[in-house]
Amino acid sequence: MNLPSFLWLWKIAAWSMGLSLLAYLLLAITGVWMFRTRRLQQEEPSWLHSLHYLIGGCIVSLVLLLLLIGIIGTLGHFGSLGHSSHLIAGLTAVVLVLLSAGSALLIHPRRSWAKRIHIGANIALFFGFVWVSLTGWTVVQKYLP
Repeated sequence: MNLPSFLWLWKIAAWSMGLSLLAYLLLAITGVWMFRTRRLQQEEPSWLHSLHYLIGGCIVSLVLLLLLIGIIGTLGHFGSLGHSSHLIAGLTAVVLVLLSAGSALLIHPRRSWAKRIHIGANIALFFGFVWVSLTGWTVVQKYLP
């Protein structure tokens, strides 16, 4: 592709990544809140579960947008993929987010394994976000004038 500039694309990516990290933080807060209320056998606010699902849907959308931006931007700039470890880091983050979302949909008292997968995926996602952020910073340096 011979497009004039990808700076606008990277601005969208930067905002999407920032919002993804914010969504991850809010999901952690609401997730711990739900866990704590259940553990202490307190009544959970009726809106909390819905808010957690809504933010989860947002992070899935944002991460898929980031994947799309990365593919379009890299192909447009370099003509091929795989120029850094950022591709593997990004794909890892996408898989972990989708694993977390998929397992969240399966959580039920009779399927306790789904909650363990959900929590495990989210712990791994923390490290995935660190990795993708560090490798992303390196990639951003290639595009700056």
